[in-house]
Amino acid sequence: MAAVSAQRSGYVARLIVFIGVSLAQLVRAPSHSRRAEAGRHWARRSLGLSAISAVLIVALMFLFDAYEIGLMPPRGTEWLWPVRSITAFGKSEYVLWGLFAVLVVLALAAPRLRGMSRSLLVSFGTRIQYIFLSVAVSVLLGELLKGMIGRGRPFVGGEANAFNFSHFAWSETYSSFPSGHATTAFALAFAVSAVWPRLRAVMFAYAIVIIASRLLLLAHHPSDVLGGALTGVIGAMAVRYWFAARHLAFTIHRDGSIQPLPGPSPEHLKRVARDAFAP
Repeated sequence: MAAVSAQRSGYVARLIVFIGVSLAQLVRAPSHSRRAEAGRHWARRSLGLSAISAVLIVALMFLFDAYEIGLMPPRGTEWLWPVRSITAFGKSEYVLWGLFAVLVVLALAAPRLRGMSRSLLVSFGTRIQYIFLSVAVSVLLGELLKGMIGRGRPFVGGEANAFNFSHFAWSETYSSFPSGHATTAFALAFAVSAVWPRLRAVMFAYAIVIIASRLLLLAHHPSDVLGGALTGVIGAMAVRYWFAARHLAFTIHRDGSIQPLPGPSPEHLKRVARDAFAP
């Protein structure tokens, strides 16, 4: 009995240490020698992307938003029930809780492992941390913008008015720009693609399906989903720079571009799972 109690105490101690180290690595001082080049590279790309998107957003607001929402089926249309199911996959709460659950499972498994298996799990867990924080930071930024901008959702007030604003309203009715689902979907798509480039096409197809569902359900204007996509990508890019500057999951090339470090293969992860949950 005493041996079992000691074993449990040892496990809890290792778990606490693992969680502490995992959190500490995120806030330690940046140490990558090329972080300045990466910062300039990120700033140029972010500013360029923002400038192009801003022009497109303004053009959509003046030329297309009101027209597009007038073409959409009325709210509550019965045949849209599959779309209402699909759009839930872009809800930030579901995505963040799902990622958090993965992090919890990894944390619980880590104290049971040693050597290469532990290293592979930590490598995988760092990538999940990056994806989780990319979505979380982007969503927080999007919520801040929603409240300050205060754009009315389609047909608020009874008309297809693309310029219905109530700044600093902080209400659901006036929280159309940027789209929260688009922010979540594009942050997730960019982050997953950043660590596993082979999934890029699948992830951005997912993001496009999510923004299409928001338009069909009359939850947003076209410029809202573009604004959400921009918010998600910029947020995920900022978190990627944060990780790269600390040698976490990414490396920085001479030109300042950020690339993923080689990660564990699916076969390695299966072996880690067997080791972690073996009786």
